[in-house]
Amino acid sequence: MAGIYKFIKDFNKSKLLVILFVITSILLSSCIDKQENIEVDLNKTTQEVVRYSPENPDVVYFGFDLPEDPQKDARIYAPFLQYLSNETGRTFKMYYTSKNETTQGNLGKGITKFALLDALSHIKAHDENGVICITRSPDVKDNNNHIAVIVTQWNSNITELKDIRGKSFCFGSFDSAQGHLIPRKMLEDVTIRLVNLKHYVYIETPSHCAEAVIKGEYDAGVVDDTLAFSLAKEKKLKIIAISDQYPNYGVSANKDVDIELLEDVKQALLDFELKGKHGGNLAHWDKTEMEHGFIEANESNYTELRNLAIKYGVIE
Repeated sequence: MAGIYKFIKDFNKSKLLVILFVITSILLSSCIDKQENIEVDLNKTTQEVVRYSPENPDVVYFGFDLPEDPQKDARIYAPFLQYLSNETGRTFKMYYTSKNETTQGNLGKGITKFALLDALSHIKAHDENGVICITRSPDVKDNNNHIAVIVTQWNSNITELKDIRGKSFCFGSFDSAQGHLIPRKMLEDVTIRLVNLKHYVYIETPSHCAEAVIKGEYDAGVVDDTLAFSLAKEKKLKIIAISDQYPNYGVSANKDVDIELLEDVKQALLDFELKGKHGGNLAHWDKTEMEHGFIEANESNYTELRNLAIKYGVIE
């Protein structure tokens, strides 16, 4: 009898420990979900994500859009930020944008000193807060530099851009260069304006736009080149037209960054050897927006996109 009592007592103790563990996990998860900003401390571990601390003059925060998997991105960018730390003598840390912020806004406010921005985000940040472009991704054949691809169903009788007149069209996000500005210009180059379309819609992601065209919900639409070529190979979509290249992602700086630090970072980026002595420390760099390295940038690189953004009402 005593043995049975001891078994029940031990079982209840174990059950209580399990319950306490579950409750603790839920509370910790709730705390993590409420974090506004997170950054990765390179001096500790590339997998440790902590709450954003008040600005430290010895730390330089580098801004990134919040990815679906922050830890995965941290492992990709941590060696890169460590490289910048080594080259400049300053400590670089990662700063992810929370859902109620924008990466360009944080850069303009000086919360971050540098940030990885797409072309349209840089244009907005420059016009609103004087943000400075430093480097951008190079224009190379296999680089996704805002290459928009207009597609239709595989068996569609649409064979060229002018055939889209009077048809329905699926754009990407209204605030996207690749999803809106560039394909809209492509259509206007063959004298097709929005009023000449049967109807049109703006959809947030290229994959959703592709799905809508495949299902026949829209006669044609725009997707990025990687997705377009993949679906064309599977004979799910037919490619109608491919855009010229436009500037895509680049590194921008807050206008008040110390000039010496600015020049040091710029030189470090230009000296970054992907296939040389620096490439060996990188993990999955080919999955980043800067997979082909960095070249010098200036504001004239963004003139055409800025004019299109103004023309189509994306910026004032």
